[in-house]
Amino acid sequence: MNFENENKDNSSETFDELRDKPLKPSWDEAINAVKTLIKWAGDNPDREGLLDTPDRVLRSYKEFFAGYDINPEKILSTTFEETEGYDEMVLLKDIRFESHCEHHMVPIIGVAHVAYLPNKKVVGISKIARVVDVYSKRLQIQEKMTSQIANIIDRVLQPKGVAVVIEGDHECMGTRGAYKPEASMITSTMLGAFRSDASTRREFLSLIRKE
Repeated sequence: MNFENENKDNSSETFDELRDKPLKPSWDEAINAVKTLIKWAGDNPDREGLLDTPDRVLRSYKEFFAGYDINPEKILSTTFEETEGYDEMVLLKDIRFESHCEHHMVPIIGVAHVAYLPNKKVVGISKIARVVDVYSKRLQIQEKMTSQIANIIDRVLQPKGVAVVIEGDHECMGTRGAYKPEASMITSTMLGAFRSDASTRREFLSLIRKE
């Protein structure tokens, strides 16, 4: 999903988030950092095959971490109230995402299932997918990303309930360390009716269940 020049107003960030955001290095500084890593790995960044690698890495990282520049609250700000009284579950399932583990900076690849119970207003379904992309295109842990997606939908749409389940494959566990590539991680956040009403929660879980 292309985020170029879209929703880059970060006005909803808290003071602490702005205070903790480091000064971004220049492109040249980042290029030199990649060259240093190549040297540390034991190779020569000046050899023919690696001459353009630092630039390619930065352009890839610009895509991988585009979520830092996007305001998810703004994405959800356009809503619709002409729903003919629809107040049942809205579910978008199997939203593919690619993220990066904040501990090892290697990929987390998986799907998200997001549902909410409207309270007079709904949002375009593509906006839900975009919110998943915003939070996944950052250095992440899956638990935090699950809560972030649920909390922003709850705060902006003020629905009767929000449910988020994320299934992720973590390369930090599949290609190093424990070496368990067959393992997947499942996290969930239930808010409002999805947390307090067992039947609503069961309905959601039955709809996302794999056959």
